[in-house]
Amino acid sequence: MRLIALETATEQCSAALYLDGEILSLRERAARRHGELILGQIEQLLREADVPRGSLDGVAVGRGPGAFTGVRLGLGVAQGIAFALDCPVVPISSLQVLAQQALTAERRPAAVLAALDARMGEVYWSLCPVQGERVLLGVEQVSAPEDLEVVWPEGERFALGSAFAAFPELAASQGLSAGAVAADALPDAREVALLGVDAWERGEAVAPEDAQPVYVRDDVARPAGAS
Repeated sequence: MRLIALETATEQCSAALYLDGEILSLRERAARRHGELILGQIEQLLREADVPRGSLDGVAVGRGPGAFTGVRLGLGVAQGIAFALDCPVVPISSLQVLAQQALTAERRPAAVLAALDARMGEVYWSLCPVQGERVLLGVEQVSAPEDLEVVWPEGERFALGSAFAAFPELAASQGLSAGAVAADALPDAREVALLGVDAWERGEAVAPEDAQPVYVRDDVARPAGAS
């Protein structure tokens, strides 16, 4: 299988290429420059791997939640490539993509709390249970950090995401030690590719026009302090 993957829902812009079990990836933290970077990253990966565009089977994309413009850009680029190549799109939750980074050879928590700074004094979050080598997507929510209520299963806990840097008190409120939090982690196309292949094998690829963003927050333009 050959799958291109992209993730632009946060300040990190990344692309990855899945080639029959191998993943090549590029990333750059450059807020508001995703539109300049993402197509170049994709072209660089294809060129370095000597993979023609027409040989791609599909496009996987982080579909949010995250920054409104970044989510919209990622979906638009994924749809454009898929329409041009007549191939399907595999939308993946950016929170699940983030949570997948918690799993390493040395660490297998029972559940992972993925939380992103949603601005406006809120966080996007999901408690993702771990099943083998993968995290499963929990309910995607947005709330003020003091209203975040997590019911952890028995076992090791781990959390990651920009919400923990924006709201340092969040880790302690969830009973997490400093070593159980990766506050600098952001969703990355490498995990989009990994989870995208799984979703493809489950038959979850969709036509380009059916790939939709998930913002979680109903009103993405609501100013801070508005009810």
